[in-house]
Amino acid sequence: MWLIDSHCHLDVAVFDADRTAVMQRSAAAGVTDIVVPGINAAGWAKLLALCADAKMNRPTLHPALGLHPLFLAQHQTVDLATLARAVRQQPLIAIGEIGLDFYNADCDPPRQQELFAAQLAIAQEANLPVLLHVRRAHDAALLTLRRFPQVIGIVHAFNGSSQQAAQYLARGFKLGFGGTLTFERASKLRQLAAELPLNALVLETDAPDMTGAAHRGERNSPEYLPEVLATLAALRHTDAATLAAATTANARAVLHLP
Repeated sequence: MWLIDSHCHLDVAVFDADRTAVMQRSAAAGVTDIVVPGINAAGWAKLLALCADAKMNRPTLHPALGLHPLFLAQHQTVDLATLARAVRQQPLIAIGEIGLDFYNADCDPPRQQELFAAQLAIAQEANLPVLLHVRRAHDAALLTLRRFPQVIGIVHAFNGSSQQAAQYLARGFKLGFGGTLTFERASKLRQLAAELPLNALVLETDAPDMTGAAHRGERNSPEYLPEVLATLAALRHTDAATLAAATTANARAVLHLP
């Protein structure tokens, strides 16, 4: 079975000591491709270098660059110009991780919205998909997306309602599911994942974060992606091979992977 991890921060420092071993174990587990999203401009050079160095290896690493809404204090206006220039100069798979996060009281929604819209404009101009981080802000994100009708992509770690899911799907987005799905207490999420159309689903780990139930308290890793697959297959009462093929095809389609 071939699997694509559609969201994994393999570039961050917690993987520096054993990144090669993690990649080898992930490949052995069937992970052929990993999408590596950026979160701030300071980390883009390392991310791009990592993906370039690993290009001939397995899994293949695909770079995405973006300005994450949780790191507003780290972003500067010039970063948007740098991103627009990178789109023209680098082989990016997507713009991401971008979006809206209204979880904290001091989240500054107006500035988040401004940053989100500016990056959606870059994605639309470049005809690139986006990797969305949306937490307690799906209605606001969907409203902003109306201004950019050509933009599609993946809603990473989807945690919204079935109605919100339907709106994303109508726009051509896919919905990412990861380790949270493996916890039995995530009943609403599990029910949604069981009921969504098969062509809506992609798999992810969000490593090193969002570790699954079998690795509680540990660093998450792309090598654990088959555990998400197994949970999703059980919830949908289908075999893992069929689901692996479908989610891989979905990821390839939305991210324009060969």
